Amino acid sequence: MAQRGGEVAAKRTKLSSGDAGGVGEERLSALPDDLLVLILLRLDTAAAAVRTSAFSRRWSRVWALLPELRFDPAPDGRAIRGILDAPEAAALRRISVTTEGARPESAAAWLPAAARRLSGDLVYHNIAAPPMSYEEEEKEAGEAVQLPCFEKATTIELNMGFLGLALPPQGVFARLTGISLRCVRFRSPCELGDVVSWPRCPLLKKLEVHDSRGLDNLVFIDSKSLLLIKLKALRSLRKLILVTPHLQELSVIRIFLHLDEDPSEPVANISAPQLESLEWNEVYDPQHVHLGNLRQVQWLITNYFVVYGSPRSRIVNRHCLRLLQQFQALYSLVLTLVYKQDINDLQCLMGDIAMLPQIRFLHLTVLNQGHAFGASSFHLLRMCTDLRELSFGLHANGNMDSTCPSGCICDQPVSWKTEALVLNHLKRVEIFDMRGAEHEVTFVKQLFIWATVLKKLRIRFDYRVSESKAREFCRALAGSSRPETSVEFYMYDVSTSSTYLLAPEGHGTGF
Repeated sequence: MAQRGGEVAAKRTKLSSGDAGGVGEERLSALPDDLLVLILLRLDTAAAAVRTSAFSRRWSRVWALLPELRFDPAPDGRAIRGILDAPEAAALRRISVTTEGARPESAAAWLPAAARRLSGDLVYHNIAAPPMSYEEEEKEAGEAVQLPCFEKATTIELNMGFLGLALPPQGVFARLTGISLRCVRFRSPCELGDVVSWPRCPLLKKLEVHDSRGLDNLVFIDSKSLLLIKLKALRSLRKLILVTPHLQELSVIRIFLHLDEDPSEPVANISAPQLESLEWNEVYDPQHVHLGNLRQVQWLITNYFVVYGSPRSRIVNRHCLRLLQQFQALYSLVLTLVYKQDINDLQCLMGDIAMLPQIRFLHLTVLNQGHAFGASSFHLLRMCTDLRELSFGLHANGNMDSTCPSGCICDQPVSWKTEALVLNHLKRVEIFDMRGAEHEVTFVKQLFIWATVLKKLRIRFDYRVSESKAREFCRALAGSSRPETSVEFYMYDVSTSSTYLLAPEGHGTGF
């Protein structure tokens, strides 16, 4: 053991005594700087790269040439600041910091140093569970982190773990093209719209704000450069105003959570004449939500539609219907159908959908709770005779073996199985999370009848479906498809987190 310890000590001495010219003593030090930098980039963290400076005088300056620094997990904020403030350090194209349950003073310690050094991307993730109630949030809020102005940053991605964040009241983010803010508790005095608008962000293309607090009154954004805006779960926003002449994609999801179904005043006023893609999962009434000219929109995602419900459900559905009525033609429509668990005492509301825009691609997300979805899908498909592609995403909560109670009304009217429907443009169908239930077999068989020119059907089974169950489903469809239709079945392998093609059994499947 003593001999082995002596050998290790000798090797360390040899490594640490090398210089730039000591090729015989330390071969690594003889490598060019760019190769040494590549070696350091493969280390786990920036702190590990900095520790290599103990090897020799040559190594003491190599880490400072790194184009990016990663702190995962991060040391104390003051330690990060010390590394970023090193006088020999060069400009950085990327800084990535990951913390867990950090306090505001930790982030506040290193962010100003990062602003001075960064000429590229900033990524900060503070992993923390959100408080359970508003009172707990306020109690745990603490001091706000002052965000400095990153004059040379190109993208900023902050997940604050619900720490308070005060935006900089002055300064220009001259090179910033994208900003993503998640789990942020915004603090005054500066408003979000003031920072991301023209001219303080003259090159900003992409703005995302998710799961955040503090934007209670008004978000007003005036930008000549923004192409994409995604706003989700902002909790209590009262009004949104966008003046974005070049905006192409807008996503608004649950940001007016304080509002009743019929607000008393306008909640959105949006000017985006070049908008092509719109996701509006929110209240919608043309009197209170002004979306401007929608003639350029080709991709639409609507609010959900309750298939069986009470009179109150009909009020909720009205927001989806009103938005659909604004369009005569679309390239793509994403529509979500929601089934409640117990529907036998509820009214079928599908008849309220009297028309759909002319569309080429339809994606139905079906939260069916194990209920049959053939009748509701048929109701929609007979309004989509120009359809080229069809996609289903099935989400049936609960036990894999759960079925509807006897006499359930979900498959009514049963006439959908015999009524004529010709989808003579539909060439491609994809169905996700199939469970292999009998009502799913019935629906797929009807698809083969309706889609007279179907070229490809791809079915992906739910990850909980066994291979034997999947093969039983395949056998049930045997002989139903046309010879010119390619049918593929995919299974999910949990052990590898990947999908694989289910090979047919023998020659009896018909596919």
